[in-house]
Amino acid sequence: MFEHPARFETLAMEKTAKEEIIEDLLTFKNGKEYYDKIGKAWKRGYLLYGPPGTGKSTMIAAMANFMYYDVYDLELTAVKDNTQLRTLLIETTSKSIIVIEDIDCSLDLTGKRVVKKEKEKSGEVKDPVKKAEEEDNKESKVTLSGLLNCIDGIWSGCAGERIIIFTTNYVEKLDPALIRSGRMDKKIELSYCCYEAFKVLAKNYLDVDYHGLFSVVEGLLKETKMTPADVAENMMPKSKRDDVETCLKKLIESLKKAKKKAEEEEIRLKEEKEKEQEKLAEAKRDEKAGKEVKENGFSIDMGKG
Repeated sequence: MFEHPARFETLAMEKTAKEEIIEDLLTFKNGKEYYDKIGKAWKRGYLLYGPPGTGKSTMIAAMANFMYYDVYDLELTAVKDNTQLRTLLIETTSKSIIVIEDIDCSLDLTGKRVVKKEKEKSGEVKDPVKKAEEEDNKESKVTLSGLLNCIDGIWSGCAGERIIIFTTNYVEKLDPALIRSGRMDKKIELSYCCYEAFKVLAKNYLDVDYHGLFSVVEGLLKETKMTPADVAENMMPKSKRDDVETCLKKLIESLKKAKKKAEEEEIRLKEEKEKEQEKLAEAKRDEKAGKEVKENGFSIDMGKG
């Protein structure tokens, strides 16, 4: 039985986005007749993407608790090959969530489909037993096509009422075939902390609905990128002496530091860009000058001839 304290009520995100996800889950849960009618397997795919610390794993736990589903955490790098992957997925039960976290780091499932070649020393003859052991110890042979067949092929309908969730920090790295509609039906971006998310965290950690310093935090969150995980960590009471105001002031100080650091980084990047543009301009000037010298020299030589 899956156990985790996360619930949608305590999830730090915008209320409208949260309500949209809940509505989508309820529609799926009550959709057996609809899926039978259209002749599709009773499953739904979700892609959760965003920077680290934005609540992707917490979202999965909240979804599982809301749906009363079991969770299967699938580590692709530990799966030997496509056959084993199919066997594992067939063994999962209905009313479950199959999770593959950090899909961009799982094997070679991105857009770069590289054919790997083994290099052996010429004339080297390997012992058959040793060769077999090396084959067994090699990295996973799960392929992109093998994964796609399992989640969307003929085997995908072996058990009804299942949700498949991929998470990634870098959605742009994923192969489009992996996240197209029909495989990942709903894409949910989990981004940096907004004011609405902060208010949920303040209620969770400080048991407060409003404080005079909330407006200061709201202003800083509009100007600063900080994940919900970092906001929670900076606001969390560290001792019994930390009251609400103390915790909020600590958060405000952290937001100000983050803002200053971001501004300094922006200035640094701007200076680097200007230097690079200056180098390119100088290189073009040198190239132009070189051409002019060559052309003038050529004209003089022709004149002498």
